[in-house]
Amino acid sequence: MYTIIDGNKTASEIKREIAAEVVEIKHMGGKIPHLAAVLVGNNPSSQTYVAHKVKDCEEVGFRSTLVRFEDNISEATLLDKIKEFNNDNDIDCFIVQLPLPAHISENRVIEAIDPSKDADGFHPVNIGKMVIGLPAFLPATPYGIVELIRRYGIETSGRSCVVIGRSNIVGRPVSIMLSRKGMDATVTVVHSRTKNLKEIVKGAEIIIAAMGSPSFVTADMVKEGAVVIDVGTTRIEASGSKTGWKLAGDVDFVNVAPRCSFITPVPGGVGPMTRVSLLKNTLFAVKNRK
Repeated sequence: MYTIIDGNKTASEIKREIAAEVVEIKHMGGKIPHLAAVLVGNNPSSQTYVAHKVKDCEEVGFRSTLVRFEDNISEATLLDKIKEFNNDNDIDCFIVQLPLPAHISENRVIEAIDPSKDADGFHPVNIGKMVIGLPAFLPATPYGIVELIRRYGIETSGRSCVVIGRSNIVGRPVSIMLSRKGMDATVTVVHSRTKNLKEIVKGAEIIIAAMGSPSFVTADMVKEGAVVIDVGTTRIEASGSKTGWKLAGDVDFVNVAPRCSFITPVPGGVGPMTRVSLLKNTLFAVKNRK
């Protein structure tokens, strides 16, 4: 029988821990953590994510700021807002919600964010620190994945782990985090150009599916007793639902789950942990502010 890895429950536990730290900060006369966000355009998934982020801040006692722009905003105007946030001493951390409109360079935006306020953990300085094991703002989704694995007592040391997907936001950083000292997994990264992909995945004791392809991981790709972490969140049509759509993961949950020891659902698995990682990074900023 498999165990559901409950991201909602785990995120709630972490938020209670963070809220207790905020109470202590207040008691000691310290600065209340302040997390800001910039949202460009009207992407429904981004709007939902940022709305949840604002609610998360309220729950733990953080201050929260949300700035919205239309999708025709110029790159220069967005970079000016980032510079403003960088120089605002009251804002401890912030995110610029991705994806951005095609006329804006995501790399330029990421690199413009002050690395010491980088709640998403995407800045090259933070990625570099993470790679060599220095204290850093960790990429939010990989941070959440690792925290889930730890809190469910899942052994990683010496175990074979396959990461499906090589994005700079999830695949690459989570492969590094799982192979670092303390986690000690033996990690293989596969992607769309990998030969014998199914055979490689089937040899894994831990599978991280981060490809963005609904139901890509099927039962014949999963060995008995594997741990499966599904990062996929693709909107697909669902005529029976109120919204007309539903979230689909990268894993064929119904058929894969019976083969697993542990598995995350979609929704309710990795998603809530990504958001709580923003809070953890913001708290890290407050504690390390010089």
